[in-house]
Amino acid sequence: MTYLSRIRINPLRAESQKLLSSPRAMHGAVMGGVPGGPGDGGRVLWRLDADDAHRPHLFVLTASRPDWTHVIEQAGWPGADGEHAAVRDYAPLLKQIAPGREFSFRLTASPVQNTASPVAPTPTQAARLAAGDGDGRMRGFRLGHRTATAQLRWFLTRTEGWGFDVPLSRTDPPAPGLDDRDRDPNGADASPGDPGPAREVRITARHRHAFKKNGKGAAVTFHSVTFEGRLRVTDSEAFTSRLLGGIGPSKAYGCGLLTLAPVTGGR
Repeated sequence: MTYLSRIRINPLRAESQKLLSSPRAMHGAVMGGVPGGPGDGGRVLWRLDADDAHRPHLFVLTASRPDWTHVIEQAGWPGADGEHAAVRDYAPLLKQIAPGREFSFRLTASPVQNTASPVAPTPTQAARLAAGDGDGRMRGFRLGHRTATAQLRWFLTRTEGWGFDVPLSRTDPPAPGLDDRDRDPNGADASPGDPGPAREVRITARHRHAFKKNGKGAAVTFHSVTFEGRLRVTDSEAFTSRLLGGIGPSKAYGCGLLTLAPVTGGR
């Protein structure tokens, strides 16, 4: 079985501040709630929704029933009233997936591109470019998209493969950042082009994350972007695969979890 959890986080506690500021620390807390870890039946996906700084929530998708007692005790309200961690069977939602069905959605993802020649290489990338790969072929570099235009285009050009599309916008103005003068300096999408008609999606948060793996290992740097809007299912199998397997890279650090809600207000 698959379960979706929502955990309330108390932002004033010391452990909470550590978790809220560090994807690496939050990853550790999430994995501590899953018996056997990801090898116990499937990938673990999570997302931190902290758009309301006073009421952040942690969402986690697991292939087995989790236990969030440690998170509640260290970073929640263990003695307060209310449901501290809601854990729900995911099967009823999956049964609703069908072509043509529409949902409101939220996704935090890490939009990336591959390029063999970064415009502004880091010292590590410059050293690799100078040394080559030894076989005459240069493997591409994975770089995060940095601008809202490039990030939104990354999303919209991939939805077909993920089993859904995003309807044309009915009333909203174009999403912030859809201006071709705001270009990513590192890739093919740096060239001018028509971003296309406005669609029912907007970017609500953008962050750059940088830390050392395991606290002292290799440097980890990525950009995360939160997309919200409305989608229409086009391929049930592909869409279900993305719901369960996640979207894009950096899944261990809070990216990739797509969550759905009923469409309300006629939208």
